[in-house]
Amino acid sequence: MRSKDKIAYFYDGDVGSVYFGPNHPMKPHRLCMTHHLVLSYDLHKKMEIYRPHKAYPVELAQFHSADYVEFLHRITPDTQHLFSNELARYNLGEDCPVFDNLFEFCQIYAGGTIDAARRLNNKLCDIAINWAGGLHHAKKCEASGFCYINDLVLGILELLKHHARVLYIDIDVHHGDGVEEAFYFTDRVMTVSFHKFGDMFFPGTGDVKEVGEREGKFYAINVPLKDGIDDASFNRLFKTIISKVVETYLPGVIVLQCGADSLAGDRLGCFNLSIDGHAECVKFVKKFNLPLLVTGGGGYTKENVARCWTVETGVLLDSELPNEIPENEYIKYFSPDFSLRIPNGHIENLNSKSYISTIKMQVLENLRCIQHAPNVQMQEVPPDFYIPDFDEDAQNPDERVDQHTQDKHIQRDDEYYEGDNDNDHNMDDV
Repeated sequence: MRSKDKIAYFYDGDVGSVYFGPNHPMKPHRLCMTHHLVLSYDLHKKMEIYRPHKAYPVELAQFHSADYVEFLHRITPDTQHLFSNELARYNLGEDCPVFDNLFEFCQIYAGGTIDAARRLNNKLCDIAINWAGGLHHAKKCEASGFCYINDLVLGILELLKHHARVLYIDIDVHHGDGVEEAFYFTDRVMTVSFHKFGDMFFPGTGDVKEVGEREGKFYAINVPLKDGIDDASFNRLFKTIISKVVETYLPGVIVLQCGADSLAGDRLGCFNLSIDGHAECVKFVKKFNLPLLVTGGGGYTKENVARCWTVETGVLLDSELPNEIPENEYIKYFSPDFSLRIPNGHIENLNSKSYISTIKMQVLENLRCIQHAPNVQMQEVPPDFYIPDFDEDAQNPDERVDQHTQDKHIQRDDEYYEGDNDNDHNMDDV
């Protein structure tokens, strides 16, 4: 048992000020709400707070194709009408719109997950948190499901430089398809996704029969669920499967995607989980005392997203939070009762005991096909890739960083305490 976990928390106020559009369910403003709720409970005093670096295009291209990264870098709302072929090729449009500061948004959330992985690799912390990350649907050459850059894949690639085996766990209501696909042919990463499956639910993948291929066969685990699963069934299944996974696979580090759209009452979800039920998964994973990278993900009822990730920050800090939400900049969103916990949902639970038992048996049977942890020779792990340091004196003066950009790299005192002018443009969900 570690004496006290050292926790690194990554946040940049700019990530919450982008706007996907008036009718789009993804509201990055939820990240500002989460951060201010974390501050109101004084949790920042128990963690090291960092502003992430903006990931360089070359870093994003460790997974994504260079042409896709370049296109994201170049496209703007004003020029998109000139690129209809490329928009179609890269799946940009209704679900994944082009908006102002899109590329910077990607650089910040991906930079947070990459920085989190690097701090874990260098043993500078035990747990690293990036609630802005967890965008698990993005593919190598295209956007998908509100995700443009797959920060999780980039973070895992970073962790693979120091760890023979990485375990990825996903409790978003949607299947973690982008991460699974990236590592489908390798035993270096085991992906475990608990999600709604069937009824044409997005993204349509994640059947229990999808188990990986070639060297990766049996290293992809899918737990497909039906509408209405409750805390008791979900937690029982989660604990049984994850215990066996850790015992069998012996990971050196865990990445946990905490998508909050699996909560009761989510605009796009269909589960009955309470915040305590969701947070129980985080508590359980923490108990393995392995290096842990925690991200956000989906979550479309934004006041509940903020509640959930604040409670889970508390769980990671071993801090019990009072139910009455303290005064903070976004307090009005938590009316009328201003309480931290939300009740379970009332959707009919279509997951019968026999269905859950069958899924559990299939998953455990697949795990039995792995005799023991794969033997990876650590000399196969690649060295850190080279990112050039820019010599400011050698730079053309016209190309030097302008003052505004320099200012944005300095930690502002107000960032962690008072408002950031973080607005959702249209504050009410449409």
